[in-house]
Amino acid sequence: MNTIKIEIPSIIENIRIIESFIDNARERFHLDDDIYGNIMIAVTESVNNAILHGNRNDKSKNVRLSLSLNNNVIKFIIEDEGTGFDYHNLPDPTSPENVDKPSGRGIFLMKHLSDEVCFNNEGRIVELSFYMN
Repeated sequence: MNTIKIEIPSIIENIRIIESFIDNARERFHLDDDIYGNIMIAVTESVNNAILHGNRNDKSKNVRLSLSLNNNVIKFIIEDEGTGFDYHNLPDPTSPENVDKPSGRGIFLMKHLSDEVCFNNEGRIVELSFYMN
């Protein structure tokens, strides 16, 4: 199994580093455009959440991202150093009372763009899996 890891301080500008990391994965694993687009949006959204909500923009805290490829499943694991969150009771961003709210769409997007989403360690770890074919 191939595993690649990166760790970044919780500074929102570091999303560019994550985008480059995903671009490199695209080349290395020959990802097609559809899966690449889904990965780019879902993973950057997850890292964004880890920086803003998990680590609360505290640049002394890091976000870890690892990527592994196993049996045609590419999996990204995003981990922050925050307190976690209740991922069982999230507001539905598509319901009328939430449509105009700027937050709350990230996890909705992740669930729709990934083939599998798992939360672990009280929400401090998010696993996003994408099937390669």
